[in-house]
Order: sequence, then C-alpha cells, then structure tokens
Amino acid sequence: MPKINVLNRDVTIYEQDKDDYICITDIAKYKNPDHTNDLIRNWLRNRNTIEFLGIWEQLNNLDFKPVEFDGFKKQAGLNSFTLTPKQWIEQTGAIGIISKSGRYGGTYAHKDIAFEFASWISVEFKLYLIKEFQRLKDEEFKQLGWNIRRNLTKINYRIHTDAIKENLIPPKLSKDQISFIYATEADILNMAIFGMTAKEWQEKNPNVKGNIRDFADISQLVCLSNLENLNAHFIREKLPQGDRLLKLNKIAITQIKLLTEDTKVKKLEEKV
Repeated sequence: MPKINVLNRDVTIYEQDKDDYICITDIAKYKNPDHTNDLIRNWLRNRNTIEFLGIWEQLNNLDFKPVEFDGFKKQAGLNSFTLTPKQWIEQTGAIGIISKSGRYGGTYAHKDIAFEFASWISVEFKLYLIKEFQRLKDEEFKQLGWNIRRNLTKINYRIHTDAIKENLIPPKLSKDQISFIYATEADILNMAIFGMTAKEWQEKNPNVKGNIRDFADISQLVCLSNLENLNAHFIREKLPQGDRLLKLNKIAITQIKLLTEDTKVKKLEEKV
C-alpha cells in the first residue's frame, strides 16, 4: 500500500471500492505515538465528531442505521460515554471507518473523515496531509496516463503488424525476410515522425542504450500511436510505400504542430 510522508511521519493509504482510506492510527502517532487508540476513542466520543460521521454516512451509505446513530448522538458529551471504532462500525453499519489487521493494521478512515480527524490532531498536520495526499494523487494520475498511452501504443502496434502480415508479406518468405519487411515498415513511421531510420539514429547515438522510440517525448508517442493505425489503413488500401510515407509525414507535422511548439515542427520539416 502506498505511503506519504507528512511532517516526518509515514501515513498509509488504502484503497477500498475505488475510495481512498487514510490510516488515522498513523495520524494519531503525530500527537502521541504511544496512545493512538486512546486518541481515536476520545475523538469518537466528541459530539461534533458523532454528528459529522453520521451526516457523512447518511450521504454515502444506504445501509447506515439512523436509529443506532441517534442513540450515540444522545449519549455524546456525557462523561460516561465511550465509543470505539469497532462499536461504531458494528452497531451503525458505518463504512467511513474501517479496521484492518496484519502488516498494515490500524484504524482507517475515508479521506473526508481522515482530514477531519487530522484537524482535531493538528491544523498544521492536516494542511501538510492534504498537500502530500494531493501530490500522491497527481503522481498516480500521471502514471495512469502513461500506462494508457503505452497500452494504446501496444494495441495499435498489433493492428499495424497484422496489416503488414496480411497485405505485404508474400507466402513462403524466410523469417529474416519477414523481419526485414516489418523493420522497413517501422522505419516508415520513424521517418515520418523523427526524420530518420532506427539505424541512422543508432549510428548518431552509438553510446546510448535503447532505440529511437525509447527517447520519444509524449507528443511523439501520441502521434506514433495515431500513425500506426493510419498506416495499417493505408496498407489495406494498397497504397504504395512511398505515397504512404508522404501522407504520414504530413499528418505527423500537423499533429505535432498541435501538440508542441513551432520550433519542433520546423526541425521535422528540415529532416524529411
């Protein structure tokens, strides 16, 4: 499970049913690492806390038990009133707070509730918690976007190679001949986007590990994904290779112009 560091304290994040739950046991350690359970129970017995939790559950939980909630609300504030996370969960059917055992054990709360608990612990801690949590979400979003682009490229690559196999590879060719045709078609896309073949790039970068596409930026990868699809369509239409290259290069220039600054486009036009 992911962790964020807030004021030199590790705070664990747990995902359940596509919602983020934050370990309030970890948050409580900022205040008193030796008595985290006592802090959470004291917070739960507070009348404002009970009202907040009840409203949150009514908004997000169809199975929440309002009668049991009213009972807790009436007792809240009395010196004799105590409440544990387990009692709250079992008697009201709450989903905003959960208990976990094992390696990442502790009391977890939905992010809305966890931020409220953090306010009770320390306003400063809450602000840093929100900042670090948002940073984590931003990183996850970037990674998700990258994975989507990679998967899209893989899908289009399969469409592209299938079109080559069905339309350009004559029967009874050797494996080396087939590989040569695949490489040639790959270089059509390389020429259209990068202005050079994979071999030419390698000769210019003899000490670099990887290939020309490993060093492509995001805009070039997006364009590459689009061109693979288009080239597959052109192949099925029986367009000659040279005509396809010209079409693909014009499309690449147009698309990259939309994604990047004009200086990159000028370099591309000069190379091809």
